[in-house]
Amino acid sequence: MLEANRRYAAGFDAGGRPAAPARRVAILTCMDSRIHLESALGLDIGDAHMIRNAGGRASGDAIRSLIISSRLLGTREFAVVHHTDCGLLNATNEDLHARLHAETGVDASHIDFLPFRELRASVVEDVERILADPHLDPAIPVSGWIYDVDTGALEPVLAPATRGGHTG
Repeated sequence: MLEANRRYAAGFDAGGRPAAPARRVAILTCMDSRIHLESALGLDIGDAHMIRNAGGRASGDAIRSLIISSRLLGTREFAVVHHTDCGLLNATNEDLHARLHAETGVDASHIDFLPFRELRASVVEDVERILADPHLDPAIPVSGWIYDVDTGALEPVLAPATRGGHTG
C-alpha cells in the first residue's frame, strides 16, 4: 500500500481544493469494502463528503459529521446509502454483546451496534433520524438509497425530503 501511495502521490494534481465539497452533498454509507460510491456516482476528489460507519447508520457520530458538513462546510443535500448483503442485517445487539464478552471478557452491553432486520426499513429509519435532528437545517433534503454489491446499481428508497415535507 505504501508503494501504491508513492505512485499516487507522484501524479497527484488535486491539491489546493477547498474543504467544502464542490457538489455540496454529504453521503452517509457503510464502511463495507465492496462499496466505492465515488466511482459509482462519478465523484471526484473534493466533490462530496463521504461519511462511513458500520451499516451506514445515522448514529450520533454520523449526525455530528453531518452537522459539521452542513453548518461549517456548506453541504445542502444528504444521501443515506445502505447496501445488500450487509453484515449488520439480521445481527442482534445481544449476539454481538455475547460475542464480545466471550472474546474479550469485557461487558459491551452499553453499545448499540444499530443492527437491523429489514434493509429498506433501515434506510427509512436513518433518513427520518437525520430529518428529526434539531441541529440540522430542516430545509436540507435527505434521500435514501440501497446499493447492490453484486451489480453496482443504486435503487431509490426515498426521494429527497425535508423536515417540512417532500421535495422531490
